Amino acid sequence: MHGTPPEVSPARPRLGFLGVGWIGRNRMQAILGTGAIDVAAIADPSPDMAAEAGKLAPAAKLVSTLDEILDLGVDGVVIATPSAMHAEQSILALERGVAVFCQKPLGRTVAEVQAVVDAARNADRLLSVDLSYRFTEGMRRIREIVDSGELGHVYAVDLVFHNAYGPDKPWFYDPDLSGGGCVMDLGVHLVDLALWTLNNPDIASVTGKLFTGGAPLTDTASQVEDYAVATVELKTGAVMQLACSWRLQAGCDAMISATFYGTQGGLSLRNVNGSFYDFIAERYRGTSRETLAAPPDEWGGRAATDWASRLAAGERFDPAAEHLVDVARVLDRIYGR
Repeated sequence: MHGTPPEVSPARPRLGFLGVGWIGRNRMQAILGTGAIDVAAIADPSPDMAAEAGKLAPAAKLVSTLDEILDLGVDGVVIATPSAMHAEQSILALERGVAVFCQKPLGRTVAEVQAVVDAARNADRLLSVDLSYRFTEGMRRIREIVDSGELGHVYAVDLVFHNAYGPDKPWFYDPDLSGGGCVMDLGVHLVDLALWTLNNPDIASVTGKLFTGGAPLTDTASQVEDYAVATVELKTGAVMQLACSWRLQAGCDAMISATFYGTQGGLSLRNVNGSFYDFIAERYRGTSRETLAAPPDEWGGRAATDWASRLAAGERFDPAAEHLVDVARVLDRIYGR
């Protein structure tokens, strides 16, 4: 039989999962839900965790290391390991030509983040970080309205993330392993949300004040902050005020909000009744308010499914990854680095 051979559709991407604790497993479930990928390999230091994740993907091979995942010839890897390992593991995968979806922070310092972004660009591979709040319905609406210019000149942004609990893993409290405390853990989301919504403006200045146990943090080599305030001035003339904490006496589980004030109105995303998951987005005009988005909204796995779908569509390096460096630079300056 002669004629043109049929078009070959691109093969389904095969993914490896490195670290399958609660978040890693949750993201695996979300990505499997796209129906666009196959899970080829799973690695976790805990055999129980690996076995639990294996139930979601019975055909996946259970291995011990990232190298073993990469040796199986995967197309992408999902990284949910302690922060200190993110940059090194991401670079290792990218240099082997494998796309990366990583938990935040991508690196502990701007230098680490820049190195990962450079590796992604050099390899021409898709790199994304799990900055999941961008994918709430409320933030999508807020960004659309800011983009449309309807808010006028946005001159003030108030950002808050108070978590009445602290992380339960010891490495979070070791500056070498974590890169920092609540700013690195929670502030990264706030800074990313603000810069992303405002279309990545240039930064004019950053000042910050860090506390631990109710007193100013003096020894950053051995302690991390559990409360922080920062002011970020933008070259647009706008000012961002940020406050975040662990274990604050907050009267509820969490207080999370991102509010944008413009000359023609305001927009706010805020959590409902102390929830970590339920958000309402509102538009303010003078003393009146209008609801833009409200629960329920299953947003937790959307950053992961977005990356997986784009990988399945054949997408390569996305220059928007450069903005991860801008966020890291702000965090470095809050830390006085």
